[in-house]
Amino acid sequence: MKEDFDGQFGLSFNFDNRFSLELPADPDTGKQRRQVRAACYSRVMPLTVSAPKLVAYSREMAEVLGLSTEACESQEFADVFAGNRLLDGMEPYAMCYGGHQFGHWAGQLGDGRAINLGEIVTAKSEHWALQLKGAGPTPYSRTADGLAVLRSSLREFLCSEAMFHLGVPTTRALSLVLTGESVVRDMFYDGNPQSEPGAVVCRVAPSFIRFGNFQIFTARGETELLKKLVDFTIRNEFPHLGEPSVAVYLKWFEEVCRLTADMIVHWMRVGFVHGVMNTDNMSILGLTIDYGPYGWLESYDPDWTPNTTDAAGRRYCFANQAQIGHWNLAQLGSALMPLFEGSEPLQQVLNSYPRYFEQGRQEMMGNKLGFDRYAADSDNVIVEELLEILALIETDMTIFYRRLALLDINVDIDTTTDKELIKPLVDAYYLPDEVSEVYRARLAKWLRAYIRRSRKEGKTNEVRRAKMNAANPKYVLRNYIAQLAIDKAEVGDFKFVSDLLELLRHPYDEQPEEEEFAAKRPDWARNRAGCSMLSCSS
Repeated sequence: MKEDFDGQFGLSFNFDNRFSLELPADPDTGKQRRQVRAACYSRVMPLTVSAPKLVAYSREMAEVLGLSTEACESQEFADVFAGNRLLDGMEPYAMCYGGHQFGHWAGQLGDGRAINLGEIVTAKSEHWALQLKGAGPTPYSRTADGLAVLRSSLREFLCSEAMFHLGVPTTRALSLVLTGESVVRDMFYDGNPQSEPGAVVCRVAPSFIRFGNFQIFTARGETELLKKLVDFTIRNEFPHLGEPSVAVYLKWFEEVCRLTADMIVHWMRVGFVHGVMNTDNMSILGLTIDYGPYGWLESYDPDWTPNTTDAAGRRYCFANQAQIGHWNLAQLGSALMPLFEGSEPLQQVLNSYPRYFEQGRQEMMGNKLGFDRYAADSDNVIVEELLEILALIETDMTIFYRRLALLDINVDIDTTTDKELIKPLVDAYYLPDEVSEVYRARLAKWLRAYIRRSRKEGKTNEVRRAKMNAANPKYVLRNYIAQLAIDKAEVGDFKFVSDLLELLRHPYDEQPEEEEFAAKRPDWARNRAGCSMLSCSS
C-alpha cells in the first residue's frame, strides 16, 4: 500500500471519483493479466520508482487545477505524478474496454499502461480526471510491462499542450516526470531493443471514456452494464441532453457524431495525422486522445501516415481520417443497438455524419482562405483545385497557407507575370527545381481565380490576412522539432522543452525571434527515425 498524504505545497484536490464510485469494480485486485468481466474498471496501484525527477509541467493546466508554481516545482509533485505517493482521496484504477484495431475486433484491451488516479472538482466546479501513463502494469497490460519511455512520453506531453493552444479539441497534459528507471523498447520491432529512460505523463481530461468502453459490454452480451455506463456518461458528461431514455440515447449519439466530426475537421485544418485511429483511441467527448505515432504534414501528401505499422495499408493516413471517424462511429452505433428495438434510428443519425463533417470542412477551408461566406457551388471548385496543386510537388502545407495570406489581392492580375504572382509562396517548396513552367502556370491560374473570389468580399489585404492567420498556424510541433527536444532531454537538458512549450503557446503569432522553427523540415530530418515515421512502440 502507498501512503496517503496531504501535500505540503498545496498538493491537494477535492476528489469526487464518480466513475469508480458509481460503476461496478472488478472484485479481483491483483495485477495479473486476465479477462475482466462484468466490471468497468480494476483497482490497481502505480509502481514505485527509484528517482522521480520533473522534466516539465503545463502552467496553464496547473492553473486550471489550482496548483501554484511552488507546488509544481516541489519534489512532492514529482513523487505524486510519478506514482510514488498518493494524495488523500486518490483511488487508482484502470478502465476495462475493447476495440477495433486496424479494422479488426481485438476483444478486451483496457488501460494497459494508464492508471487513473481519480477525478477532481476544481474551485470553479470543473471536473477533471487525472491519469498516469507509463506507471506500471495493470490487468489489461497483456504481454507488456505498462511502462513508457521518455521519447514517447515527451511527444505526448508536448503535443497535448500544442494542440490545446492550436484550438484543437484534445486531452491535456499536466506533467512529465522521469522515473530514474530504464525501460527496454524495440522501437521499430526489428529485433534491436534498446534501454531507454523511463518516464510518466500525467494526462488530464473531463473523462477518458472511449468508444471501446461501450463495445466491450455489447461484445460480451453484458447489456445491463452497457446501459449503466451509457446512463452514467449522459448524466455526467452530457447532462444538458436530459435524463437518460431511448430518445436521449439517440440525441447523445448524434452529439458524439458532431463532436467527432468537429475534432477531425480541426486535425485537417492544422495538418495533424493521428496515426492510430482504433476505436479504443476515440474519445466519447470528441477529444484527441492517445498521442502515439502521430505526425504533422510537412510536405502535403494526403496518403501520408506517420505509423510504420500502417505503412502498407495506410488505413489511417491524412486523407482517410474523416471516413475512419465515420467507420468508428458505426462501430459505436452497433455497440448501442441493444438499447434500441431496431437499428434504423441509429443508422439515420450515423448517416448525418458526412453532412456534419462537410459543413465543418467548408467553414474551415473558407477560414483558411480568408472567406467570410463559403459558397459551395463555386468555392468547392477552388478548394479542390488547390488541394490537387498542393499534392503535385513537395509543398510545406503550414508555410503555404501562411504565405498565401501575404498575397496582394489588389495586384493587377492581367499584367503580373506568373513568376511574380507566385513569389510569396516560393518558401513553401522543398525542392524548388520541381517548380516547372507547367506547375507555375497552373498555380498562377489558381491564384488569379482566388484573387477574383477574394475581391468579392470587399475586405482589405490586412483584414483578410488577419482572418487567415487566425486559422493557419505559423508554428506547429513539427516532427523534427519534437525529436530535437527528445535528443536534448535524453542527455538531461530540459531547457529546450520549456522553450518549446513557450513557442507553442502562441502558434498563430509571428514570434520573429523564433523564425527558425517556422521553416521547412531540414534535410537531415527527411528519413531520420522519429522525424518521418514512428511505430506504436513506447
